[in-house]
Amino acid sequence: MIDIRRRIHQYPEPAFEEIRTSETICEILSGLGIPFRNNVASTGIAAFIGGERDQDRPAVALRADMDALPIEEETGLSFASRQRGFMHACGHDGHVAMLLGAARLLMEMDAGKNGPIRLLFQPAEEGKGGAAKMVKEGCLDGVGLIFGGHIDCHFPVGQIAVQEGIICAYADRLQVTITGRGGHAARPQEAKDALVAGCHFVVMVQSLLTRRINPQFPAVISIGQFNAGTVPNAVAAEAVLKGTIRTTDGKIRKQVFRELESVARGIEASLGTKCRLEFGDSYPPVINSPEATEIARLAAEAVSGRTSVIPYPVPSLGGEDFSFYLKEVPGCFVRFGAALPGQENSPAHSSRFDFNEEVLSIGAAFFAECALKGLDYLKPR
Repeated sequence: MIDIRRRIHQYPEPAFEEIRTSETICEILSGLGIPFRNNVASTGIAAFIGGERDQDRPAVALRADMDALPIEEETGLSFASRQRGFMHACGHDGHVAMLLGAARLLMEMDAGKNGPIRLLFQPAEEGKGGAAKMVKEGCLDGVGLIFGGHIDCHFPVGQIAVQEGIICAYADRLQVTITGRGGHAARPQEAKDALVAGCHFVVMVQSLLTRRINPQFPAVISIGQFNAGTVPNAVAAEAVLKGTIRTTDGKIRKQVFRELESVARGIEASLGTKCRLEFGDSYPPVINSPEATEIARLAAEAVSGRTSVIPYPVPSLGGEDFSFYLKEVPGCFVRFGAALPGQENSPAHSSRFDFNEEVLSIGAAFFAECALKGLDYLKPR
């Protein structure tokens, strides 16, 4: 699994372009004697242990995401990215290795005799909603339960965070287009400065969160891009801001949208610019079902021991498109502790992100246990 992880890590590929990664996975599945369908949802793969479909018994699905991020790697690792401008900065290379490890374990145990197990290698988790496309192409047809997980360097290796209910937030994209009137920088009174209006918007958004939204409910608005102006001696005629909105409560989410519109109207009235808001590409929250969470907890205890299974009581404000699967079937998404011992751990989506590879065997064993315990739960009584 370490070899697989490092092989994939050196050749990171962004959403829906995971061609080399997909070929590597297919090669390994073929070597294990596992049938599969590739080119699912563009570059995804659905593999089948115990048959593609059993009319009498629903399948248990296990999922790994496989896309990388547009980040220039700065880890200095011997197996660092060879693709300039791209990096596995979120552990998806590890997720793929885990699921392939689980595939080998399940084949060695002849687990297919217990019922159908489906392995989903999914493209485009990072903001492109690859899970929704996998669902649309029938990857959950005949599935009764689904399990997934994510490497997490906030916890030491061996710990697995398992929690019922909401564990990941709504994730909504925000684009703000501010239109003013350009002019000479020396005569600003003749123009309407879109850049200044954009600055007011950014500052007002933070005031909105602290003074308009109930602080008992988590809400974050982060503006990650701000583009305005073309030359240093002219007033900007247009500004485009892009960001993300994270909430964990549906009513608060709708309130945030309304408050943002109110901010936009206020800026229009005070500065004379036009301000258009666009919301889109929403990820629903990840909500673990009670039955799947209990199966995941038992699987985690079997792998790591009861004392190493910890709660995840405060929902992450990170987005995760595993939520699209959970809208269709019951399932559970967990966190695998992967902190590097004795050193500062860089956060996910950092150019220096890395994780403890000892987590790979734990994740593989966990997924295999989930498959076996899930099939036992689903069998006719």
